Amino acid sequence: MPGSVFDSNVVLCLTSPDVVKADRAERLLRAGGSISVQGLNEAANVTRRKFLMSRAETRTFLRGVQALVAIQPITVQTHELGLNLAERHKFATYDAMIAAAALIADCDTLWSEDMPHGLLIDGRLRILNPFRSAP
Repeated sequence: MPGSVFDSNVVLCLTSPDVVKADRAERLLRAGGSISVQGLNEAANVTRRKFLMSRAETRTFLRGVQALVAIQPITVQTHELGLNLAERHKFATYDAMIAAAALIADCDTLWSEDMPHGLLIDGRLRILNPFRSAP
């Protein structure tokens, strides 16, 4: 069944001082979807290094995210597909792993603030920026 997967940058917008952005991220996450383990790892890194959250605060934040969405594992299959996507689409390796997890989970939407808006991967996964204004 098609669904949504979230890049870490969308999840991290839950903490944004921009209320409109934080509310949009929360609405999307509450609607359901999934996040890859790679996305959780990236979010953990940012909350610790950039937001200066304690380990306990980081765990609490990530548990809240995990309560809202399904978790997609990173496997060797994900890794191999991710490497192929990185080469084909010129993605950063970590972004490619998130896209690979989304394809393996049969998602049709990848919500990301920093990946190419509108790009269709393998004819079935569309990258959308949830904060982009309509033209």
